[in-house]
Amino acid sequence: MSDQDYREFDPDENATDISDEVIEEVTGKKDSSTDENKGNKPTEFCYICHRPDNITGPLIKMAPGMSVCTDCMQRTFDSMGSFGFGGGDNSKSNVDMSKMPNISFLNLGSLFGEGPKVKNAHGTAKSADAEDRPAPAIDINNIIPPHKIKEKLDEYVVGQDYAKKVMSVAVYNHYKRVATGTMDDIEIEKSNMLMLGPTGSGKTYLVRTLARLLDVPLAITDATSLTEAGYIGDDIESVVSKLLAAAGNDVERCQQGIIFIDEIDKLAKKKNANQRDVSGESVQQGMLKLLEGADVEVPIGASSKNAMVPTTTINTRNILFICGGAFPAMDEIIKSRLNKHSSMGFMADLKDKYDDDKNILQKVTVEDLREFGMIPEFIGRLPIVFATEMLDEDMLVRILKEPKNAIIKQYQKLLELDEVKLEFEDGALHAIAKKALDKKLGARGLRSIIEEFMLDIMYEIPKDENIGQVIITEDYIEKKGGPRILLRTTGLLPEKAAAN
Repeated sequence: MSDQDYREFDPDENATDISDEVIEEVTGKKDSSTDENKGNKPTEFCYICHRPDNITGPLIKMAPGMSVCTDCMQRTFDSMGSFGFGGGDNSKSNVDMSKMPNISFLNLGSLFGEGPKVKNAHGTAKSADAEDRPAPAIDINNIIPPHKIKEKLDEYVVGQDYAKKVMSVAVYNHYKRVATGTMDDIEIEKSNMLMLGPTGSGKTYLVRTLARLLDVPLAITDATSLTEAGYIGDDIESVVSKLLAAAGNDVERCQQGIIFIDEIDKLAKKKNANQRDVSGESVQQGMLKLLEGADVEVPIGASSKNAMVPTTTINTRNILFICGGAFPAMDEIIKSRLNKHSSMGFMADLKDKYDDDKNILQKVTVEDLREFGMIPEFIGRLPIVFATEMLDEDMLVRILKEPKNAIIKQYQKLLELDEVKLEFEDGALHAIAKKALDKKLGARGLRSIIEEFMLDIMYEIPKDENIGQVIITEDYIEKKGGPRILLRTTGLLPEKAAAN
């Protein structure tokens, strides 16, 4: 090769003379630089496409005298996927990097402020590492008062009047705290809640309905998946990353949201355990800073932090935490405490006095929670402790038919689409409630029972256009008879009417 051939590839002489067609062929996109940028004197050139840095932007130093632009480097990473490293259709390797945990290819745009964005309070996107985050502005005059919050909850949740009253007041005080910050230099502490209740009593449904009424982001997570940092499972910060995702990566909106941690009773200290408690007391210790309020680095668009995922800082000071759990065997702890005063004599209490008390969880105290296995520091950061009521037969019947989105109304709406009217006799509703009580699943068991009896009806109705009304009877629920089916009197097709 002659000296002239070498000079043709000399970046100092020919890099700026490369045509737009060549740039588009190499980088996959046209040169969008302005004439003003092209007039700037270049200082470095890409080793692959030979474009100057005044066109490509900052270059990546690969070796002494060797720099590569972000476009060429990104194309290199993309091409690795087509040769088996990313597990694509044209894979030539048995290595599927997409199935390996915590491994992802780098998005080079994030190195120069073009990576995943988080949004500010005005809805405009900004870089994840931006530090100028203005305090969210909440108008204290627009905060819903407690009695109106409870009225809204009454439309969707049957019973649980005490629980709804406690939650309404706590939420109202919390968002007053967020709106005012401090009042006469007196800092108001957070109103985090601990909600006890048997399974199927409506704990998760209460929180979900409350967040929907307040129009705030909500993240529901399970405490059973949380482990101490460094062990298999979700890190404690993952609960905040779920809230950030629910808020659409809007940091300010995320910092005003609600996090519901279910199955919190599974974090109790393990008794007589000979191994390290990586999913119990240690997780309680790690959650202390979240509950009280701290700056937490959370990944954007991922559940765990690694070098390839950008992070942002979330302040949990104004995030409302609600913890819930069934707390099995807590009733025995409460009974043991209440029966300590029973002794001999005329004024003594019977030891079986509280055996039939279905709402004994409402008598829970801090001492009972410590006896169960919750550490004092954790309980102290959940100042509001209350319990939901055990559902009885009458409450289950009301749940079936009274709420706005009651189960009966859902099935009636489904059959309305087939122009069929569905009714349930009162005896049938009580029979369904009794079966749900026998299964001890609470309100969760209602839908499974109705689904079982509605299967044949939902299957047969589309087959016969003569059916106009279906009445579910008690005998049908008790498997002693069938439902009453009434035929249409009007609106039949001519051939159907002639057949009748």
